[in-house]
Amino acid sequence: MNREINRQFRLATRPVGDIKESDFEYREEPIKSPQSGEILVRTIYLSLDPTNRIWMSDRPQYMPAVEIGEIMRGVALGVVEESQNQNFKQGDLVSGLLGWQDYSLAEGKTGTSVTRLPDPLPTSLTAFAGPLGFTGCTAYFGLLDIGKPKEGETVVVSAASGAVGSIVGQIAKIKGCRVVGITGSDEKCQWLLEELGFDAAINYTTADLEKAIAQSCPNGIDIYFDNVGGSILDTVLTKINLYARIPLCGLISTYNAKEPVPGPFNYSQILMQRACVQGFIVLDYEPQWSIAITEMAEWINQGKIKYALEIVEGLENAPKAILKLFDGNKKGKLLVKVSEEPD
Repeated sequence: MNREINRQFRLATRPVGDIKESDFEYREEPIKSPQSGEILVRTIYLSLDPTNRIWMSDRPQYMPAVEIGEIMRGVALGVVEESQNQNFKQGDLVSGLLGWQDYSLAEGKTGTSVTRLPDPLPTSLTAFAGPLGFTGCTAYFGLLDIGKPKEGETVVVSAASGAVGSIVGQIAKIKGCRVVGITGSDEKCQWLLEELGFDAAINYTTADLEKAIAQSCPNGIDIYFDNVGGSILDTVLTKINLYARIPLCGLISTYNAKEPVPGPFNYSQILMQRACVQGFIVLDYEPQWSIAITEMAEWINQGKIKYALEIVEGLENAPKAILKLFDGNKKGKLLVKVSEEPD
């Protein structure tokens, strides 16, 4: 990495349908020095997530859309290179919305706020991009606070081999539930069953989904953790039990849609079964993140939580790597390695 140049990707155009590499503009700018109250952060790992697609659009959303010409928003892990802020020192590891760039200013009036990571780290740095980061917190609070799992209940998870879904299923197993994962390949099904301990796994691309869910959930579905929406949600609704809970985390099957998406045809089942469907954003729980991180770190160190990382080398490959989120060509958490971890 050239210490004099800050490589950046900015939003060039709003995607129509699938994200294209041409939707991003590459720029090089001088690295800015931190002013009073600011810190200069070098990005180590950049997280690529389905919410990137939402931020790129001008649809109503939970944060302001990224404007054309702005640095592409992105959660990242980094290290403080220079500090003019008494609360941070050189060498501190941090996380925050650092964006798609090598270096960023944080804590200033025009900068990005960051959170310092524990020192020493309870586990690897990359865990803070997955199970100990916002995806892990999403799984933790979505399942435990909204799903409220009880021992012996049946939990179904869509996008089960993804960064959030894979953690949801393992937490549900820790809580004594029967866990069924829905994913997109036989290889991913095998991983869910053999490595993560799911009770059943369904390849939605080849299975008769309604029959497969009925066979895997003989006692119906008590909790459906929804990451995808669309036809999978519609099918699951036919099998939900009385007072089922549906934490609505994501709708990735619809993010690239060019036309309005039909609502679920089996919407009436929410009424008939008196189900609770609740959408949530992990930022809702930010004051409680430390609770999730502490418990999740214990589970990781005890071997109760496993996770997969797919790491793409080089910031220059971020515009191409993000396509993996939507073509099914990844397992677990997707990261871009921007620079080396400190010694």
